[in-house]
Amino acid sequence: MAQDRSNSEDFTRPLRRLLLAVVTLCLVLLFLVWRIDSPRVERFRAQVVDTVVPNMDWAMAPVTATAQLFRDFQSYQSIHEQNQELRRELRQMTAWKEAALQLEQENARLRDLNNVRLDPRLTFITGVVLADSGSPFRQSVLINVGSRDGIVDGWATMDGIGLVGRIAGVGANTSRVILLTDTSSRIPVEIQPSGQRALVAGDNTAAPPIDFLENPDQVRPGDRIVTTGDGDVFPPGLLVGQVAQDPGGRLRARLAADYERLEFLRVLRDHGARRVTVPSGLILPENLPDSEAPAPALPGSEGEGDG
Repeated sequence: MAQDRSNSEDFTRPLRRLLLAVVTLCLVLLFLVWRIDSPRVERFRAQVVDTVVPNMDWAMAPVTATAQLFRDFQSYQSIHEQNQELRRELRQMTAWKEAALQLEQENARLRDLNNVRLDPRLTFITGVVLADSGSPFRQSVLINVGSRDGIVDGWATMDGIGLVGRIAGVGANTSRVILLTDTSSRIPVEIQPSGQRALVAGDNTAAPPIDFLENPDQVRPGDRIVTTGDGDVFPPGLLVGQVAQDPGGRLRARLAADYERLEFLRVLRDHGARRVTVPSGLILPENLPDSEAPAPALPGSEGEGDG
């Protein structure tokens, strides 16, 4: 067995050397042929390329697939980076959109305030709503104008459409506004076109009831409700809302002001209004008869007294 193996190695070793020499010679000849600058050699090279290269697609397939895979990976990486950049831009655009919507709503509120038709004798000052009471038992908001701006207790406040409430508490820089929905709110109103007088009484709901109506048969849902000016607290003719009827048949006021989005309030300077010193106090006529004054003498009483 050892002798056969040595004989086989003695036979294959010269054969390997011969094959290596032949391959080396062929590569050298191919290099020389490929480097010769001659028209005949050029035609020969073209014929060799046309004959060999089309039949070598199977050998080039792995190389082509590897190159295509590398290009796909680069393309995927570029797409991923673009996707991340688009996500960042989308987040920025979302923030800008939210800011634009807030500015649009704020602009709409201010335009609504500018479009409100008021008595030319009334002047106003616009305040920003800072906070609400946050209590189900007290309906009020805080605005950023106060005594330094000349605000007085009892002045009416409006949003872009209708009456919101009245000033009930003034500080140096802020004021408290009692809304029409508060239980302490009682507003004398007139229902148009029938001209019926009534009272809108707050009950901590979005649609306060209408009380003390003279003739309910003349009132229909959808009738306009405005202030009468009785009591010299609210100027007359301010829009309160419309008449509505609840399922129980009771008449209520569907308020025109948007209480869900109170951002700006217009405080009406009514210098002819009666100043409210106590928020829950009664407003009485200024000139009352003096109960302590002596009663006037009756005719003929002097003569009887002298006698």
